[in-house]
Amino acid sequence: MNHISTRRLPTPAWLLALLCATAGAQVPSLTLESLPRPSTPPPEVGPIVPSQVLRWRQEALAFEYGDGVPRDLLRAAELYCRAARYGDPEAQYNLAWMLTHSRGIERDDAQAAHLFAAAAEQGITQAQNMLAAMGTPRGEIPHCLRPPESDPAPSAKTASSKSRQSRLPVQPPPPPFPPNAPEQIVKFVTLVAPEYQLSPHLVLAVMATESNFDPWAVSPRNAQGLMQLIPDTAARFKVKRIADPVQNIRGGMAYLRWLLAYFQGDLPLVLAAYNAGEGAVDRYGGVPPYAETRSYVRRIISAMGGQRSHPFDPAVTPPSEFKAWFRKTAPVH
Repeated sequence: MNHISTRRLPTPAWLLALLCATAGAQVPSLTLESLPRPSTPPPEVGPIVPSQVLRWRQEALAFEYGDGVPRDLLRAAELYCRAARYGDPEAQYNLAWMLTHSRGIERDDAQAAHLFAAAAEQGITQAQNMLAAMGTPRGEIPHCLRPPESDPAPSAKTASSKSRQSRLPVQPPPPPFPPNAPEQIVKFVTLVAPEYQLSPHLVLAVMATESNFDPWAVSPRNAQGLMQLIPDTAARFKVKRIADPVQNIRGGMAYLRWLLAYFQGDLPLVLAAYNAGEGAVDRYGGVPPYAETRSYVRRIISAMGGQRSHPFDPAVTPPSEFKAWFRKTAPVH
């Protein structure tokens, strides 16, 4: 059952209290920040896969509505929080609804607005409507939206010492090129990528994920060509004919070079920004809580043999102001 469409009217506080009293429970008075942070790594062995995130949301629904289990709103909120951090838009919406209606946890419209925004950005219509009524989210991003690999910002001393580290870290052996990459594209990328200070393996891994080497590919968001450039990005990097394969590849390389400088060689952040935009990465302080983006980053990092950093040219652009929030060595789940 899709419980999103059933959420229409707020539950009055007196009715919630009556329901909880009838069930022999007390109304909890807990803030969202007091909820336990999902364990990392989780109890399951190995990376978190979409089916696990779906199970968390389904379990949360069952606890929220007492469907086959005793009704436990706090447990529901915990599970929604866990799924929300891994990009599940329905969990983000449901948790936001609980926050705006004091449904088992203390009301917090500021954090709810962030959760509604994340769900709205992934296409949940009801979340878009709620966000329009609430306005632009303000304040700190709730921990239920922070990437599972994120940590609090390091101290100035730690950040300073990191900035002195070499910008050319030792890299693992390069992975093989995608087996379906056309020979002419491989030759062109191998020849041109060094001009942009890029590994050909990175360019080809992005291209394989973006377009599967189809020069005529067009996404529902009007991303076009081998590197799936949107018109704004194409114009930003001086691509005059977005359908031209050579210009398209060069434009994608220019954007990757810029992102590498902006995020100081942090590949998960670079890839997340290529998929969702650097603004979203800055806003969330890491890989955004979008299921598509997290899957996209995971696939390319895997294709790159687990490589998580790439040399960059700091002269290309100043770094992100939020880089202190990013942790380079944490795993992508």
